[in-house]
Amino acid sequence: MCKKVCPFEAIHMGPDDLPIVNPNRCKGCGRCADVCPRGVISIVSMTARLLHFNEESDCLAPCVQRCPAQINVPLYIRKIREGDLAGALLTIKERNPFPLACGRVCLHLCENICRRNIADHGVAINRLQRYLGEWEMNSGTRLPITCVPDTGHKVAVIGGGPAGLSCAYFLRRLGHHPVIFEAMPKLGGMLRYGIPEYRMPNDILDWEIDGILKLGIETKMGVKLGKDFDLKSLEDEGFEAFFLGIGAWTVPPLDIPGKEANGVIGSVDFLTSVGIKIKTLANQRVVVIGESNTAMDCSRSSIRLGAKSVTVICPCIKKDMSANKKDVDRAMEEGVQFLFLTEHTRVTSDESGSVTHLEYIRMELEEIGKPGKSKAVLIPNSETLIDADMVVAAIDRKPDLSCLHDNEKKVIFEITKENNLAADKDTMQTSVKNVFTAGDLHTGRAWVVMAVGGGRRAARSIHYLLTQGSIPVPENLQSKIILESILKNVKVADHIPRVQISEVPVEMRIQSFTEEVKGSISGEKAKLEACRCLYCGLVCYDKEKELVKPIYAGFRNSK
Repeated sequence: MCKKVCPFEAIHMGPDDLPIVNPNRCKGCGRCADVCPRGVISIVSMTARLLHFNEESDCLAPCVQRCPAQINVPLYIRKIREGDLAGALLTIKERNPFPLACGRVCLHLCENICRRNIADHGVAINRLQRYLGEWEMNSGTRLPITCVPDTGHKVAVIGGGPAGLSCAYFLRRLGHHPVIFEAMPKLGGMLRYGIPEYRMPNDILDWEIDGILKLGIETKMGVKLGKDFDLKSLEDEGFEAFFLGIGAWTVPPLDIPGKEANGVIGSVDFLTSVGIKIKTLANQRVVVIGESNTAMDCSRSSIRLGAKSVTVICPCIKKDMSANKKDVDRAMEEGVQFLFLTEHTRVTSDESGSVTHLEYIRMELEEIGKPGKSKAVLIPNSETLIDADMVVAAIDRKPDLSCLHDNEKKVIFEITKENNLAADKDTMQTSVKNVFTAGDLHTGRAWVVMAVGGGRRAARSIHYLLTQGSIPVPENLQSKIILESILKNVKVADHIPRVQISEVPVEMRIQSFTEEVKGSISGEKAKLEACRCLYCGLVCYDKEKELVKPIYAGFRNSK
């Protein structure tokens, strides 16, 4: 019946007598759902898809549960396998407008929980996301991104980093009119000013941001909250809701003697100065304090600036570092030295006040409680001096909340004990009803994909507040891994090796900031990697059914 009543010839019957819909023909009229005798057809609008958040009652693959942006990973990978690259990329962009950026800098914890790991190695999910973004960028055109008709609601998005851009993107797709207010000369936030070009090239970031703005998003650059405008002035201009995504740009000073010495610099100041104020570190001995991705960026940038030596003071062992372990390995390959289980204690300087040494104390692991649990404790009398001309503090980043003061210099928002802007974890609504937040301002230093996911969550809440006056929150939102979905035994039909990613040789990459370290993959390799996916959440797992062997055989026989 559904095939007969469809006026757009969008439906045909599959081999199991189940309807198959051509999304390019379907107009969402709903006639098929009305006449379906088996109740297997439902119409979900684009708005409903954009507003939906993972619920525990959904059939969620482990990778989807782990992704802060809630990307439907199995679906976009299946579309790659089927050759529908446009459909695959649009699937990603229902959750994440940054496939190129996240395909480069995301920690991709989704791959760690991939069920394929049980049998061999997890699917290269992040690499496939980057492949799709590059496919679009290199195609010479952009895929059309659908936006619903204008609602007339104006929203001020303050901060043009990944959280603000994500929020504006989803607000625009939902029909609202977001305006981005940004203090820096260019948009991108920490994606632009905190990540070196060998990891996140500026031209690629520009292309991705331009695609977001082309949806019809207005920007006002070089204006700062609390100086050039405030929430009251924006409200007077007709803005009905506000998103705060000003990030965390302040590095707390080192809490040790000698911290004021010339040559002690915070990680943000260091990274934003590279190539501008800091053009060379020739003959300089650089010491970086920290164990994060930012610390790796600072140390690897110092190598590229020609530093005589670069040493990282790290308070933990390698496996406990928050930095991407592959980037730690790359830093080691490039010549960065690591002093694990060390704590900085003092900066020494010469008569002119310039840094000469950093003193550190060694630590050791001491077991506590259960076997395998340990903590680092200081080793008495193990203080050691290391030569240094520059000390880079990459220990933390904090937001500057002074711009949130009222006329009496009081912060009008609830602030967390970590000195971040407090908000409801599900709605991202602050203590002020029509003000929302996400990104580093709310979470503190975190991953880009968390800022993207938080921006979308805030956009959903703003949409409901403006259109319905309240924000519905499902009772069963998925916020942690559903243990029942984690399998202990998976057998796969064909052990396809995980795609190998080429990297620029060490001797070449340390000479350039613009040379990307990690290479791209071909369309053939992308499709082959897609064949490794078990499509959890799309099909019931059946170890007897060889889901990938026929396609893999085609690749194998073509060699």
